[in-house]
Amino acid sequence: MATTTAVFNLVDLSTHHSGTRLKPWTKVDASGTSYDLENITSPVHSFRDAAPSEFNTDVTGFGLVRWPTGEKAFVDDEAVRGAYYDDVVALLKANCALLPSNSGTGKDGADNKVRKVVIFDHTIRRRVEGAARAPVQQVHVDQTPAAAVARVRRHLPAEEAEELLKHRFQLINVWRPISHAATDHPLAVIDWRSTVPQDFTPIDLLYPKRATGQEGDDDDRGKEKVPTSTRFAIDDYEVRGETMGVLKNENHRYYYVKDMAPEEALLLKCYDSWGEGEPGGKQGLAVRTPHTAFVDPATPPDAKPRESIEVRALVFYEE
Repeated sequence: MATTTAVFNLVDLSTHHSGTRLKPWTKVDASGTSYDLENITSPVHSFRDAAPSEFNTDVTGFGLVRWPTGEKAFVDDEAVRGAYYDDVVALLKANCALLPSNSGTGKDGADNKVRKVVIFDHTIRRRVEGAARAPVQQVHVDQTPAAAVARVRRHLPAEEAEELLKHRFQLINVWRPISHAATDHPLAVIDWRSTVPQDFTPIDLLYPKRATGQEGDDDDRGKEKVPTSTRFAIDDYEVRGETMGVLKNENHRYYYVKDMAPEEALLLKCYDSWGEGEPGGKQGLAVRTPHTAFVDPATPPDAKPRESIEVRALVFYEE
């Protein structure tokens, strides 16, 4: 198992600059946070060749799959929302249906099956000058449990949402390199089993306010802009989400996929209503995946700047 060593950035709550908001916050465009970060150095192991039974969204909170896609450049928003979204739905249905946690847990002892997949968001990141979104070098989880439930109610009709919330649901981030291997600024993940609940803290996620006349627009896809504000300037921002910051813990075990290719996809579980610690959760079942971009000191100087796409989806089950 290939190994490198890297520096990781984690939330230091003692440095929170409250200002007009008591709760810690971060801007979605990465132009500022209300807190400083503390650094740790840790080994990072590549799990590419590990058995899927050892590294999957049930066990560690993340898993690697080979799933080539017809979309290559990801510059056409219509193509991303069309054919590529269809690819992601097919990937999730195929992968999630085979999870050990769904074996024999359906009606009358049958396997629990995927009922529906709803994609609600995607973000394209390019580590090039002028890009609206760049790799995030802070360990985090995309949603808190409350934010995951809020996503269900936000993106589905009220009656259907309440019915689906009675059964298992997950929020999964499908992460993929674009055009070339993610050798530069690869993505690291933390094995959920090496975390404890006290490692996580809720962080308000601030989005730029909508322009006059667009206040009711609830779709953030394709509207990213290069940030222009200073770190603590938040008058032009509003809370539209809640993420999880991660605190320092020397027990965390970091993993990555060395030279991850565009034909591969990394499944990051942001939330699972059956996860350990949730109401009705199952002991030993991963509930979330902390993750971050990082600088690999072994990166060749001629490596192409990282480009990637992440698609976030709600996965609903029959039981």
